[in-house]
Amino acid sequence: MLRFLVRFLVFVVAVALIMLAVAPLLIDPTPAPGATSAETIALSESHFVDLPFPGTDGIEMHYLEKDALPNAETQPPSAQVSEPSGPSKGSKATFVLLHGFTFNAFTYNQLLDGLARYGRVVAYDQIPYGLSSKPLPGTWSAENPYSKAAARKRLFAFMDALHIDQAILVGNSSGGTLALEAALSNPERVPALILLSPWVHAKRPIFPDWFAQLPQVHRLTLLLARYLGETSPLLDYSYAQPMRIDDQRRALTGIHREMANWDAAWAALLNRSLTDPVEISAHLGEIRQPVLVISGELDQIVPSADTQATAAELPNAQFVEVPDCGHVPQEECPLQVIDTVSAWLQTVSRQQL
Repeated sequence: MLRFLVRFLVFVVAVALIMLAVAPLLIDPTPAPGATSAETIALSESHFVDLPFPGTDGIEMHYLEKDALPNAETQPPSAQVSEPSGPSKGSKATFVLLHGFTFNAFTYNQLLDGLARYGRVVAYDQIPYGLSSKPLPGTWSAENPYSKAAARKRLFAFMDALHIDQAILVGNSSGGTLALEAALSNPERVPALILLSPWVHAKRPIFPDWFAQLPQVHRLTLLLARYLGETSPLLDYSYAQPMRIDDQRRALTGIHREMANWDAAWAALLNRSLTDPVEISAHLGEIRQPVLVISGELDQIVPSADTQATAAELPNAQFVEVPDCGHVPQEECPLQVIDTVSAWLQTVSRQQL
């Protein structure tokens, strides 16, 4: 009887292992259909710029832009300074806005006018989100364009293409991670930071390259990409009150679904992220620029306590919590965010006088 039970258990384990190895390969790898040119589905406020990237034919970036209002203030922090100790008086700022995981530049459309009171405002879609390019594996011959280092290089290449010498970086969630990394690597180009629920203290496993390259893992990341991109579940989870999400917001968040190959491109990013650690938390003390850190009181993705801890580790940071707000305060509570940013800009300006 015991021998039979042992054999039965061995059989069950063997079947389970076979299923784990074979089942992912049954996922259909055919990329999603759709438009092959983002210009054909672009909105009236859309802009595009082509950026060179080694090993590719170039990467097209979609962005939104709002020029500084004619009466834009020159007193608050400016992106025309030569030192990273803080923005200076006398010229208008430039803001570059960085969205988070699965979102796009439209997450900031309610902040554009408010920030334009202080200077030029630009928000772009990081690849492969929104209407920016969606490179697929096999289309590049050098550095993986989905690496964290490539995203940082692309940020500064984007600024160069738009003739932006320095910019106050505004980053939400993983966009906050990118903003911090950029401020650390090129402090002379980033005089200040505004972080909205930044994803800093990452709690996720990092896998070896060989594991990420398994065919089964590639199919599973494709399945996950389709789940995250087809219905945008993180949108609802990012709000304290999901009933505040209207149809227009849902359409803007899911605009990537109109483009061909979006799912395969998202899977390529997810696959790369399996081996790309988030290490900025170990370097927060080295970031000397003025930083405004904003958290939603009811953030379910990055708890407010974690964001407050991040602010405490930054040498020159101010923390503000927005009541009854979730992980994307720029969408759910834009007026409170603008009021907070305006007050901070004036405070930093007074400190610089």
